[in-house]
Amino acid sequence: MDRTDKYGNSAAFPSGRTGGNAGRSRRTEGKGVETVKAKMISMIERTLDAELPRGRPRVLSAAMRYAVGTGGKRIRPLVCLASAAAAGGKMSDARYPAAAIELLHNYTLIHDDLPAMDCDEFRRGKPTVWKKFGEANAILAGDALLSLAFATAAKAPRNAAGIVAALGERGVGVVAGQVEDVALAGRGPGRAVRRRQAEYVYERKTADLFVAAALMGGLAAGAPKRVLAALERYALNLGLAFQYTDDLLDGDGLYPRGETERRAKEATAAAAGALDALGGDVLFLKTLALSLADRKK
Repeated sequence: MDRTDKYGNSAAFPSGRTGGNAGRSRRTEGKGVETVKAKMISMIERTLDAELPRGRPRVLSAAMRYAVGTGGKRIRPLVCLASAAAAGGKMSDARYPAAAIELLHNYTLIHDDLPAMDCDEFRRGKPTVWKKFGEANAILAGDALLSLAFATAAKAPRNAAGIVAALGERGVGVVAGQVEDVALAGRGPGRAVRRRQAEYVYERKTADLFVAAALMGGLAAGAPKRVLAALERYALNLGLAFQYTDDLLDGDGLYPRGETERRAKEATAAAAGALDALGGDVLFLKTLALSLADRKK
């Protein structure tokens, strides 16, 4: 794996540019968050490298590693690790769930890119898996990543059954969202119907993996139900804000630009507000929500 490329493609957090002591304090705080982030990325990369296969058949191992190693920001595993800390636990207890959510996420990307789905030939500036390894090998690599995700999640030192269940439930949600997305693209219904369908797609296809990441991190930390509920609210709104911001960047959103901006701000505020119910270290999760709303790509 090219770790330098992966780190280089990770989104930077805003450090703040206000004047006086407040500005210096915020810049110091930002540096602290970046230091934590670098350690988290290192933990994620080491775990992924250890879990991904290297052996026979070579084409399968190569396709799986190629898919996972093509410059992703690792947002979902970062949410998983930070959720464990926010719940009062240790990030290291969530390293297998964090790797699992990234493996499952990359399976969805492989299948999304297939000719039968979005028929995309490039992702992150590189040929998609089906374009590089062939359609059949891409399907099989996605299948293998999905299976490996559950095997990796099961290695969690605490609440492994609950973690696997959360991954499975939200993984089905992502597929349900993709089914609705395909139908939405093909039928061309009226605007009101399109909005209802698209909102379902946003919650399932985009937000569900954020929710899974947060819940898995909380479970790995042994969090009680009220903490898990707060993490779920955070992640749902984080996922929605992420999608609204994508719409703004792509210029093809469901709503007029002004309404999309409003929804993105409201979802970001709701995500940050959900963290008030947590007793652990929430700085990273709060900073992440703000940074994703401000991202430019």
